[in-house]
Amino acid sequence: MYTEIDAYIRRLVRESSPERTAWNMERVRQGKPAHWNYIDGCMLNALLTLSDITGEALFADFVETFVDSFVGEDGAIRTYDPSKYNLDDINEGRVLFPLYAKTKNEKYRLAADRLAEQLQHQPRTFEGSFWHKRIYPDQVWLDGIYMAQPFRALYARELGDKDYTDIVQQIETVRARMYDPEKGLYYHGYDASKTIFWADPVTGCSKSFWLRAMGWFATALVDLLEIVDDPGARARLRPIFTELMEGVARYADEETGLYYQVVDQGGRAGNYLETSGSSMMAYAMLKGARLGVLGPEYAQLGRKTFDGILRRYFRAEGEDVELGGICLVAGLGPADDLRRDGSYQYYISEPVVKNDAKGVAPLVMCYTEVIRSRPA
Repeated sequence: MYTEIDAYIRRLVRESSPERTAWNMERVRQGKPAHWNYIDGCMLNALLTLSDITGEALFADFVETFVDSFVGEDGAIRTYDPSKYNLDDINEGRVLFPLYAKTKNEKYRLAADRLAEQLQHQPRTFEGSFWHKRIYPDQVWLDGIYMAQPFRALYARELGDKDYTDIVQQIETVRARMYDPEKGLYYHGYDASKTIFWADPVTGCSKSFWLRAMGWFATALVDLLEIVDDPGARARLRPIFTELMEGVARYADEETGLYYQVVDQGGRAGNYLETSGSSMMAYAMLKGARLGVLGPEYAQLGRKTFDGILRRYFRAEGEDVELGGICLVAGLGPADDLRRDGSYQYYISEPVVKNDAKGVAPLVMCYTEVIRSRPA
């Protein structure tokens, strides 16, 4: 099966260009032109990691060509609009640091400066947490932690002052406001003003435990534990990560190791085992064990999840290769979109698709951890 995955990844790369990627099905279906976005960023980061592990230039060369089509010599990023204050637009910037280290081309550093400049002015809640986007005032989403904070940590370590205080404080605020200790899980979103239609008027939290949101958060935490080089900051992040992994592990499907779209509602009508969030949880567990933050039993559970995804949703028959079971998209609001209300019925109503980067990239990320542990 791993041979088929290798061929699948290479095929995706060969069939992709900066203007049309073979994995970004949401953009293709909607007829959107190429733009700087988190979805491609996830895949590019995964490909760079794969190149580092395997030594194959194909993946790194593709990433460099892709990024060069967006980043000008002055560091300007084509299609990027900082006035949107969209945390999603920060994630793709993570690839700038390894490209700068490899080439010493100043345009990558200048582009990173532009993204960091957005975060210096990003609107914040009264508690100091970033708004997820300008169109989502006072709202903190788990997704946003992944989109912004690993980039910030890389910038602080590579180009800044190595001060991780604000990063840790924002994550601790998420823990204080969005964690349910009884369930051991995190709500998707939190409105600090407690006024948006989907928010609980007492807690400000959304209604449900969406798998992919928690997957983004788990991935952010484990990546930060690798990036952050300050022992004090790591010591504050570590228990938040281990607590989440302990909580999520309780909900793994016994047969496959996968997790449900709405995590705590396994077996409820309409719920399903979902690929993208399951891949992220497996990645976090495998990487956490590799870093020594989690015990070896989590590596075993992560591997079980990865193998379960392959058995259930990965199909390779000649030239026909597909990865299924991927929730296309989900969110909360905005105020004029009452359908996106954070309810159970909402999350199970979103389309389930094949070969979309929000599932493909996490599987590739998870695969990088699997092959790290394979015998030479």
